[in-house]
Amino acid sequence: MKTLLFLAIITVMCLFSGCTGKSSGSKIETYDGYIVDVVGSRIFKGEISVAGGIIVSVTEKESVADRYIAPGLVDAHVHIESSMLTPSEFAREAVKHGTIAVVSDPHEIANVLGMQGVWFMIENSNKVPLKFMFGAPSCVPATEFETSGAILGVEEVTELLAIPEIGFLSEMMNYPGVIFDDPVVHQKITAAQQAGKPIDGHAPGVTGSDLQKYVSAGITTDHECFTLDEALEKLGLGMKILIREGSAAKNFTALHPLITTHPDQVMFCSDDLHPDDLVKGHINMLVKRALNEGYDLLTVLRIVSYNPVQHYNLPVGLLQAGDPADFIIFNNPDQFEIQEVYINGDMVAQNGVSFIQPVVETPLNVFGANMISAADIEVPALAQRIRVIDIVPDELITRQSIVSANAVNGLAESDVENDVLKIVMLNRYQPALPAVAFIRGSGLQSGAIASSVVHDSHNIICIGVDDHSIVEAVNAVVEAKGGIAASRNGVTSVLPLPYGGLMDNRPAAAMAQDYERLDAAAKAMGTPLQAPFTTLSFMGLLVIPELKLSDKGLFDGSRFAFTDLFVRD
Repeated sequence: MKTLLFLAIITVMCLFSGCTGKSSGSKIETYDGYIVDVVGSRIFKGEISVAGGIIVSVTEKESVADRYIAPGLVDAHVHIESSMLTPSEFAREAVKHGTIAVVSDPHEIANVLGMQGVWFMIENSNKVPLKFMFGAPSCVPATEFETSGAILGVEEVTELLAIPEIGFLSEMMNYPGVIFDDPVVHQKITAAQQAGKPIDGHAPGVTGSDLQKYVSAGITTDHECFTLDEALEKLGLGMKILIREGSAAKNFTALHPLITTHPDQVMFCSDDLHPDDLVKGHINMLVKRALNEGYDLLTVLRIVSYNPVQHYNLPVGLLQAGDPADFIIFNNPDQFEIQEVYINGDMVAQNGVSFIQPVVETPLNVFGANMISAADIEVPALAQRIRVIDIVPDELITRQSIVSANAVNGLAESDVENDVLKIVMLNRYQPALPAVAFIRGSGLQSGAIASSVVHDSHNIICIGVDDHSIVEAVNAVVEAKGGIAASRNGVTSVLPLPYGGLMDNRPAAAMAQDYERLDAAAKAMGTPLQAPFTTLSFMGLLVIPELKLSDKGLFDGSRFAFTDLFVRD
């Protein structure tokens, strides 16, 4: 009787709301198979009925199709901008892999375009069915030690937190500000608490009493753990840990034991995923890895659906009567091949084909950088030893070393034999001289690579073997008003990114193809890095220790202060 009454209500609602689509009208659609009930923690043979985009009923059934029906997958922390795709294009690709919702921090475009950038992300995402939950960027700029395109103060953050499209305060990267009682930082945290919205964390390597103070401020998550011990300490203080597997930072191997010990306190995320990786897979790839490790299907699917939906209060269905009809159909746990994807009852993807239509937008950007010359990046050899940024493969952290400077005619030059190369950072917002330092671990044997995708202020960064190649690569990015570039032997290739110097609205496959072309060019120069442009993009991320480069100079993230390139005895 209750089911019939509910159906009647849904039918009336659809008549008045003009429901349309394959399964979003008043007609009842049914789907049977093995139902993965992440709320009731069981898998059973059953059937779901859908009308008006809502699940009307879930019933047990003796004979069903040999397939599984489960809630759609949720990425618990992602920067859409890192895919180099606009939200609408990201959605068109992500749904192919079973993703039906993302928890997205628009921090990157906010650093470039401020409130205008955040509104663009929201408005563009509203034109596609994938469910985006955006956060209010908490650290724009990320630090006072770099030049960004905007400042979001307490007033702007409070304004954002008041709207329904903003569901949380984005990662609080200024952990020193939390620990040492920066008033602006704490006012932003208070604004989120007053709005009743969770606060995301970002505290790489923070432990002990500092971590206790950070967590006690009300910060609920962390996605920066790179050791199991660090994650366990944070879990012990009540934080939830996001197991990340992105294009650069890969922490699944270190952290997956948490699936056994703390299944209700972990989520999966990609954080930063470039287009060539997105076309291969998304959160489904983490699900497959977890299943291959022998973890239980039900546990894994709770982690990628129930946990983020509950933590962030996402408007996402979990296969319960009365929920939005957001679900996936897949073949079996051994293969976990996504066959069909539904959002609000409409099929949005089938067998790797997306049904979401493209969205046409006008690019928006801000770019005031000047061209540079070889003279601009000369470094007088002021001492015999220099501080060097040491890349740590597959991690966002770096180390620092003291090495002998390669002095040639009174100038400190790249030392290719010892893999100590020049790294340059140029202010993209106004004319300025570049900052120059040295880095080890890129493995480049020739040429240079450059990018305007540089967390978090998105100035222009470049690593190169010789000054001519560095100048060519940097100037190619300047001329394109944002993008990534590779230059060697006078030949320069560039991938323009007209939306804030971060994204384009071309299809993911086309972007992936062009990105792979640049990636191949970088690897032809000798780099062994799996994702050289992704790694490059984090060499300016000052809030991740240990040594990074700002457009204002070399920065020691452990002391949170500038440091000298040259070491004087």
